[in-house]
Amino acid sequence: MNILVTGGAGFIGSNFIRQLLRNHPDDRIVNFDLLTYAGHLSNLADISPQANYVFVKGDIANRQAAEAVIYDNQIDVVVNFAAESHVDRSILDAAPFIHSNFLGVKTLLEAVRKYRLKKFIQISTDEVYGPTTSRFPADENARLNPSSPYAASKAAADLLALSYFKTFGVPLCITRSANNYGRYQFPEKLIPLMVTNTLRGRTLPIYGNGQNSGIGSMLTIIVGQSSW
Repeated sequence: MNILVTGGAGFIGSNFIRQLLRNHPDDRIVNFDLLTYAGHLSNLADISPQANYVFVKGDIANRQAAEAVIYDNQIDVVVNFAAESHVDRSILDAAPFIHSNFLGVKTLLEAVRKYRLKKFIQISTDEVYGPTTSRFPADENARLNPSSPYAASKAAADLLALSYFKTFGVPLCITRSANNYGRYQFPEKLIPLMVTNTLRGRTLPIYGNGQNSGIGSMLTIIVGQSSW
C-alpha cells in the first residue's frame, strides 16, 4: 500500500511515519510537508535512508502539487497531519490557519475524490468542541463549539470532510485527540515549554487564573489509533 502522510515532518506526523515503517514494512510512505517553522526533517533523520520512505516538499493547499504527489506515487490512503495548530498564533493572524487547515483539506478531499483513493484520514482536535468544562465526555454526536480561529478552522474542515463523505462517498475517518504530547514536540506547546523553561531556570507561564485544567494524550497512543 502507498500511504501519503501530509505534515509528516511535524511532531505527530513524524512519530506516525516511524510507527508505520516499523509495523508495516511492506508499505511505501510518502511524506508531503511544506516545512514551516514546526516541521523539521531532522525528526526523521534515522529513517530517511529507508527505501520505502520518500519526502516531497509541498503545500497541501496547492492543487497542482497535491494532485501530482498523489498521482505520481499511486497513493492509496491519505493521512492528513498538516495543520497550523497553535491557538495563540491563530488569534494574532487567522489567515494561515484558514489556508492550511481548511483550504488545504478541501484540496486534499478533491484529490482523494478525483483519484478514488481507499481512505482519507483527517487528524482533527478536541478544540472543535469548545471549552473543557462543557465538552467532555464527547462522542461523535457532540455539538461543535469552537472558541478560537484555530478551532474554527479545524471544525470547518471536519464538516467539509463529512460533507464529502455524505455527498460523494469519499471514505473518511476523523480523529480528535486532546493536548498531545511526546517526542519531537515543538517547544511552544505547554508540556515541552514547562520542561525547557524549568531546565533553563526561566519563569513558568500561567494561563488564565491558574485554575485551568486539561486532558493530555500521550503520543504513542494517538499514532496507534490514527491508522486503520
